[in-house]
Amino acid sequence: MGESQRRYRARSLPGVYGGALGEKVELFLSTYVNKVDRKGRVSVPATFRSTLATHREPSLVVLFPSFRVPALDGTGSNYVEEMNERLETLEQFSDEHENLSQLFAEAHPLTMDGEGRIVLPEPLKEHANITTDIAFVGLGAMFQMWEPGRYAEHRATVRERSRRQGTTLPPRGGMPRPSST
Repeated sequence: MGESQRRYRARSLPGVYGGALGEKVELFLSTYVNKVDRKGRVSVPATFRSTLATHREPSLVVLFPSFRVPALDGTGSNYVEEMNERLETLEQFSDEHENLSQLFAEAHPLTMDGEGRIVLPEPLKEHANITTDIAFVGLGAMFQMWEPGRYAEHRATVRERSRRQGTTLPPRGGMPRPSST
């Protein structure tokens, strides 16, 4: 299924996320399934490219293996800089700092070509079990890339967990609730 056959209709919501420096950036929204060609190239969905264009380095996609799921986490240059700023608030030689620093060690900065494609490195494809199709899943300031079948299973699990736990958004300006995993 190509980008033109996307599963969900998306629209851009400009300026709804406050970045680290107070600037407004667009969010990664919706889910798209695209083909991976025999050279390992995949087209980044147009709405995701539009969101990346709001970043300081508009053609850069930063991917890394997810810590929690068999997927890839992705974002643009501005959010990676914000992640680094947040990491630097931790004690430099603490376990927490070392754990989170691993994100940067495993990150793959990829530049989109003129047609909006990136080449997926083998270690990333292996981590997410990606072969011929890939689901791009918008998560706000970040997105994930999944093998579509695994994503369908994950989505069902998350929906059921959310229903069971009565998940809701915190009130505006409110503190997030502690997670009850």
